[in-house]
Amino acid sequence: MSSIRQRTLGLALLVFGASMLVIGFISYRYAAHEIEELHDASLAQSARLLEGLLQAPLPDSDRTLLLESVESALLSAEQSNHRFADHRYESKQAFQLWDGDRLLLRSASAPEIQLTQQPSGYSTLTVNQHDWRVFVLEITGTNKRVVVGEREDVRGELISAVALRTLLPDLIGLPLLTLLLWWSIGWGLAPLSRMAEQIRARDPHHLKPLTLHPLPQELETISSALNRLLEQLRQLRIREKRFIADAAHELRTPLAVLDLHAQNALTADNADDRKEALHHLRSGVKRSTRLVSQLLTLARLDHEEEPLSEYHRCNVLHEARETLAKLAPLAAERQQPLLLEADDSAKWEIEAEPGAIEALVQNLVGNAIQHSPAQSAITITLKALAKSVIVIVDDQGPGIPAAQRNQLMERFQRAGPGAGAGLGLSIVERLVKRHQGVLLLDEAPSGGLRVRATFTRNALSQRQPKNNRP
Repeated sequence: MSSIRQRTLGLALLVFGASMLVIGFISYRYAAHEIEELHDASLAQSARLLEGLLQAPLPDSDRTLLLESVESALLSAEQSNHRFADHRYESKQAFQLWDGDRLLLRSASAPEIQLTQQPSGYSTLTVNQHDWRVFVLEITGTNKRVVVGEREDVRGELISAVALRTLLPDLIGLPLLTLLLWWSIGWGLAPLSRMAEQIRARDPHHLKPLTLHPLPQELETISSALNRLLEQLRQLRIREKRFIADAAHELRTPLAVLDLHAQNALTADNADDRKEALHHLRSGVKRSTRLVSQLLTLARLDHEEEPLSEYHRCNVLHEARETLAKLAPLAAERQQPLLLEADDSAKWEIEAEPGAIEALVQNLVGNAIQHSPAQSAITITLKALAKSVIVIVDDQGPGIPAAQRNQLMERFQRAGPGAGAGLGLSIVERLVKRHQGVLLLDEAPSGGLRVRATFTRNALSQRQPKNNRP
């Protein structure tokens, strides 16, 4: 694809050339008309001068000598070799003086026959294979006529010369104009070139905003868009580094514990000690698996610009039941019944991200299983309202003091020793926010912790993506 400079220059030259062509054509027609008028006026003026000579108060003998002198001078001009002293078109202009049908005087360039029989005025005719423009003036009170004519080819030559000389400066100036336009467009695009050069020279790890001042208004928009993109990339890099740091921090201890259990199993003296070490190893693998799953979920939720097209209609009650079925074996190991309270006839359809309800229920119920004593019930209550759906999870654990509840929303904040990675409520809080909902922590009727998550039914239509903000 051609450059912006070449495209702009081509368009400018095309517009200028077309305009110059139209203006030149109009100028040519106007110049031709004015030259025609000027020559007609010149014919009439010459005829008036000859009329004055004929009407001068002179004796007939003197008038005859005067006419013969004029004719001799005109003939001498026709035969002269010193053309520089005369006008190049002088010999092609002609006049005749007639007295009735008798020719009194003619210029050397005029034919001997009468140019026209027209009594007076202007006319155009062909004589001796040449087109003539003729003006006839009748002398009042006499039978004399003055006939002044000019060949049309003379006028054509003059009109062509004038038109060519009029267009010649434009034809000569067009290459100069092209160079000036090329330089001007290049100067106008210089800020864009500087911006491109700064981007090319930038290190891939340098994500600070571009600093180019001053910038034209058009490039301000591009610069702002690039700076927003660089800021988004910088935030993404920060999230990636934070995720790597979090994962390294949280996986270091579980992996060390797993290694210890594996060593115990290898060095066990009897089958019972080996079985116990393997049991602890299996439990550690489960905790590590859950931790990795939570870290990946949290990393995905930290990216706040997920495509809106991933939202879909889902049934909260159906997904909650499926998730509880998957968690039932974990609860059964601790003899903790999972109680679901919901109205099957209610409307449970909402707009949500794929897996959002499953992640919410899995983290809330999983936390309740860990923090509740064995053989205690965990109650999951679903409520369907007109514009929202509410998920409530009540456990029978020790609960959390009101002053510490807000801190549990932060990542890696634990409610007590050995309580997990401290990511469950952080994940839930981000999920609820992404669906324009509200997360509340309160005291359960049984004295444990109550977590209340509210989802709006039309989260997709209420969500405003960042890239569409003014």
